[in-house]
Amino acid sequence: MDRLFLDANVLFSAAYRPEAGVFRLWKLRGVKLITSAYALEEARINLETEDQCARLEGLAQALIILTGHPDQPLPSGIKLPEKDRPILQAAISAQATHLLTGDLTHFGRYYGQTFSGVLILSPGDYLRERLKGSSTRESV
Repeated sequence: MDRLFLDANVLFSAAYRPEAGVFRLWKLRGVKLITSAYALEEARINLETEDQCARLEGLAQALIILTGHPDQPLPSGIKLPEKDRPILQAAISAQATHLLTGDLTHFGRYYGQTFSGVLILSPGDYLRERLKGSSTRESV
């Protein structure tokens, strides 16, 4: 079972537009969706309307939400701005199999790489891979 840690921008995108492609993550079977209180709050702060915030609250009901701030150091070879470090640290702490992020600027160079057991991918790449394997795994 995949354990998907969702970055704030994934949460934001799903709440911002109900027809956003990333919303398909919530329809997958055989996955656990995980985030942190830190990522959830970052997404909430950036939403513009009450409807979007309400949508985020609804989506959050299906998430495992980590509280606190993991203190472990970043894996060697990773260089991230201070604000992005808690995302990877939380994904590692949650024993996620994947960190899904649309943050191409800070995480893009790590797409397709695994650190401390966590594979970093864009949500689109994960969904494409998942659909490729749909003959052996049930999706959407």
